[in-house]
Amino acid sequence: MGIIRSSFNRLKKLAQVPKEEFQKNEDAQDIAENRLRKALEALFDLGRHLVVKSGSGIPHDYRSVITMLKEKEILPADFADQIAGMAGYRNRLVHEYNKVTVQELHEILQTRLEDLELFCQYITKHLVNKK
Repeated sequence: MGIIRSSFNRLKKLAQVPKEEFQKNEDAQDIAENRLRKALEALFDLGRHLVVKSGSGIPHDYRSVITMLKEKEILPADFADQIAGMAGYRNRLVHEYNKVTVQELHEILQTRLEDLELFCQYITKHLVNKK
């Protein structure tokens, strides 16, 4: 969770960079892309670990990690449905990185960062209630 939160904090700062400046600043773009990829990798790794430890089996892919967290009621259904698309974006960052545009990266910084924080909150709540 530390990687997710650290990345979230860094991405939140980058989200404050005006769009025109962000589009011109390759360093900001590279940092945003790297931190978003790291945060999503950590999110899905943590989710996979929780699914396996819960005895639900082994997820086949990143989207199924979220589906299984929803089925185990670790994530609320509405939030799981909302964040499931980030599995595809993680794959895009890793495998189709040449197709990631500055505009879509900036849009994610503006609209989807809170998903990372919410994920951590739901996981923390689950772990606290499990004790």
